[in-house]
Amino acid sequence: MATFIVLGCFTDQGIRNAKETTKRADAFKEMAKKAGVTVKDVYWTLGQYDIAAVCEAPDDQTASALAFSIGAMGNVRTQTLRAFSQAEMGGILAKMV
Repeated sequence: MATFIVLGCFTDQGIRNAKETTKRADAFKEMAKKAGVTVKDVYWTLGQYDIAAVCEAPDDQTASALAFSIGAMGNVRTQTLRAFSQAEMGGILAKMV
């Protein structure tokens, strides 16, 4: 499974309904599960992003489809980052020429 960091910013709709954010996180976890994605953790953050989630998905396409589905709900805009473990990074570095 590949690891992804999903960063989210509340939209105007999302911030108007901020009191529902923890319920939306639960709905996100259920949606992810149905899509074959495991949500490891969800955090609410200070700074440029309002939410950060750590997820595992079988491939980039599955992670992207989930991000599009979340965005279509209108509460957050997402930025999804592919993340590599130290072991994975070691393998990448070993392939450098």
